[in-house]
Amino acid sequence: MSGSQVVVIGAGIAGLAAAHRLTRRGARVTVLEASDRVGGKLLPGEIAGARVDFGAESMLARRPEAVALAREVGLDERLQPPATATASIWTRGALRPMPKGHVMGVPGTAEALAGVLSEEGLARIEQDAELPRTEVGDDVAVGEYVAARLGREVVDRLIEPLLGGVYAGDAYRISMRSAVPQLYQVARTHTSLTEGVREIQARMAATQQTGSVFMGIEGGVGSLPLAVADAVRARGGEIVTGAPVRELRREPSGGWKVVTADRVLHADAVIVAVPAPAAAELLRAEAPEAATELDTVEYASMALVTLAYRRSDTDLPAGSGFLVPPVDGRTIKASTFASQKWGWIAEENPELVVVRTSVGRFGETEILERDDTALVDVSRHDLREATGLDAAPLETRVTRWTDGLPQYPVGHHARVARIREHVAKLPGLAVCGAQYDGVGIPACIASAHAAVDQIQGDLTAVRELTANPVQSLHGGAGE
Repeated sequence: MSGSQVVVIGAGIAGLAAAHRLTRRGARVTVLEASDRVGGKLLPGEIAGARVDFGAESMLARRPEAVALAREVGLDERLQPPATATASIWTRGALRPMPKGHVMGVPGTAEALAGVLSEEGLARIEQDAELPRTEVGDDVAVGEYVAARLGREVVDRLIEPLLGGVYAGDAYRISMRSAVPQLYQVARTHTSLTEGVREIQARMAATQQTGSVFMGIEGGVGSLPLAVADAVRARGGEIVTGAPVRELRREPSGGWKVVTADRVLHADAVIVAVPAPAAAELLRAEAPEAATELDTVEYASMALVTLAYRRSDTDLPAGSGFLVPPVDGRTIKASTFASQKWGWIAEENPELVVVRTSVGRFGETEILERDDTALVDVSRHDLREATGLDAAPLETRVTRWTDGLPQYPVGHHARVARIREHVAKLPGLAVCGAQYDGVGIPACIASAHAAVDQIQGDLTAVRELTANPVQSLHGGAGE
């Protein structure tokens, strides 16, 4: 790898993590990014003078990749866990404490969901122990399987908002094998789902995992890609924005030709770290079968509404925010009380309160066709209904993430395996990003690291990720 010329296409966190790993191994790296900035779905900014995130705002800390990368690029002292991990769920007309003792909404006992489910819903969970085995085959939709075992109310009131926060998707379409691999494994080996969940919980207790499940960064998680980009440049890597790649071709010599509007680059290897539609276009000439598979990846769009208030005008409930089940018919799907969740926001802005809401799920188009003013109005309406917050915000910001979240339907794992099988036929080519092994920040970084290993001839990490995707947990208002 030392001295090799590698082109990374895409400067989201996956592409930047790949470039960082490559430069540490001595490669000469050029990163080409179509947009005018690095970071992809990680976007730092300000509202009413407060530093905030306008994209993803937390990262899973129980996986090592994201926290380790932050430390490697000098952000160690800025890592901060949430100031509060207490959240609520807005359902059946009230804010109710988020249940504990569940795995992505699936309880080990009916009692764990008391207060969120109706008495009938709780009684239906108890039937799981007496039901015959439910076969899951090679894959199954999370909602379909859990509804069969525990009833639809568990899915509609808890699993839907939790999975919706990660994928902006539909629990009755989302792959259990890819999105909640822990549950898939126990579903294969246990007749009772609740018994399997209790076994997962016992294993987690035995490992004595301590510390926060999630981690933030002072100033915003959006500062992570900026720091990674600086580290890449410091090691001699080149990062070019505003440079969409028009053509990717294999050269007779065995290398690769990468063509932009004003440059032709020749590389020993290429890592494609862009969303599925762009990746499909790049790969169509040399890996048409992979491109065809990538064409089938669907995306959900969403919008984040950020509102800043005078602290003297607000009296929010305690906690980090709340989730909203779609079955309740509300427009927003979640809200994060950012000033309460992240201590640094409150410390830097003691007279200010920042709140975020998210809107938009897979298949929902009407809500996202509304203008920014309408999205702010509907967010304020739902916040007032949920919390009583009726003050006029000092400033608002709507951030639209069109086609921002790849969907993981039943059979996703097999599609990823086929894509990688086709790509592996071309030496010096690898793919990475949110559409493969998990949508969270650690998953994207793990995918990037596996891609770097692959172009060096080591497929161990690629095979491991393809077989065992990284579970992404809900960490905030729909990111």
